[in-house]
Amino acid sequence: MSTSTAAPVRKTKRDWGSLFSTVGIVLIVIYCLAPFYWMLVSSLRPDSEIFENSWWPRHPSFENYKAVFSEKNDFANGLINSLVVSIIVTIVALAVATFTAYALARLDFRGKGVLMLLIIATSMFPLVAIIVPLLKNFAAWGWTDTYQAMIVPDLSFSLPLAVWNLTSFFRQMPQELEQSAMVDGCTPGQAFRKVILPLAAPGIFTTAIIIFIGAWNEFLVAVTMIINPSMQPATVLLSKFTGDSQFNTPFGSQMAAGVIMTLPLVVMVLLFQRRIVAGLAAGGLKQ
Repeated sequence: MSTSTAAPVRKTKRDWGSLFSTVGIVLIVIYCLAPFYWMLVSSLRPDSEIFENSWWPRHPSFENYKAVFSEKNDFANGLINSLVVSIIVTIVALAVATFTAYALARLDFRGKGVLMLLIIATSMFPLVAIIVPLLKNFAAWGWTDTYQAMIVPDLSFSLPLAVWNLTSFFRQMPQELEQSAMVDGCTPGQAFRKVILPLAAPGIFTTAIIIFIGAWNEFLVAVTMIINPSMQPATVLLSKFTGDSQFNTPFGSQMAAGVIMTLPLVVMVLLFQRRIVAGLAAGGLKQ
């Protein structure tokens, strides 16, 4: 009798637990998507309705999107600049961080723990504290209004995070993988290229997306180093949108530009969601 009574109790607890989990997930999704939804709705409002609080505009319009790509804003060129900088930063950071992280994960040497702390500590310097010395050096080198003026500072902040993430990922992979490959005739380089890299793809994809998002959204370095409008990325051009007069702020156009800049990130996450989840979950696997 007691056993039959306990079973419905456990089932009821599981049902309540499942309900609370579902409600929690829904609340988190709403919390994360609400700003983007409001940005999308505001981008479809004409100027006469921009301050209304309705859930959907009474007269939806794509005029704000047309204004974003008007000749005076030059936003399309800004998107190209952002894409160039983000892709280069992602490729270079991944190439350097992958080899560095693999060496740190596999080699034992004195001071490795201190070195790891120094690597992660370099990313903790506030950018606003070093932006003036960077500007002084870049101006002396003739780097202002160039891609490298944005790429080099982005790399300095992306590399430590990438090395730290990939080092933790490589540590989860048993060394027997390389040893087995070398027994079969592979050199250490071939074992790394043919065995380790394919298995490390989820972690590398996850790190790549984190780096790309950081470079894509970067603002302070670009607005400080780049004065020529034709070289400015989309984040800087967005902040310089002007309305019909100096007293008119084009909120609708800014929201439309924000939607356009967010969509590539959303598409990227949706395309690689399986690899991202696999990379994030890899840390919980036992060796």
